[in-house]
Amino acid sequence: MTKHNHKQKEMPEKKENKKPESGLAETDYLKEELSKTKESLLRLAAEFDNYKKRTENEISNYLKYASENLVKELLPVLDDMNRSVESIEKGETKDFETLKTGIISIANKFNKILESQGLKEIDVLGKEFNVDTCDALLQIPTPDVPPHTVVEVVEKGYYLKDKIIRHSKVLVSSKTENDDQIKDSNDQA
Repeated sequence: MTKHNHKQKEMPEKKENKKPESGLAETDYLKEELSKTKESLLRLAAEFDNYKKRTENEISNYLKYASENLVKELLPVLDDMNRSVESIEKGETKDFETLKTGIISIANKFNKILESQGLKEIDVLGKEFNVDTCDALLQIPTPDVPPHTVVEVVEKGYYLKDKIIRHSKVLVSSKTENDDQIKDSNDQA
């Protein structure tokens, strides 16, 4: 016969109930257990309260400084604009083309930063009016454009990532009187 060396698993020790057998001692024991349980629950409640306060503080700070990265990216644009204003006020920029070039450069830098943050213009010009992306300011009878087509963008609309943050304000084509007269003559024929 061969002997097998097996490690025996150690069984966890069972906690013995230290309940006393007499009624009075049992009451004292239960009071002590209740006191320990209350203390444990109070400690747990305090830990949860601290966790809640810490989380609220972290969220508050996150929201308070959420725009920090965007503001840091925009600071060079602000610097450029301030330098341009100083140059104009000192009379250093007398040439219109130089001023124009500087302003275009600043605007391009500004647009690139906003685009990097997820800003995108809503393209509506020449397209059918869509109430989800546009606010119509006025309808204009336009003979060479189909009705309900955006003919002019008064104020551009924008998406921020996938959410519309501002609707485009637009002028929309409408039927002309000639369209109605042509339709009426076709209906009568």
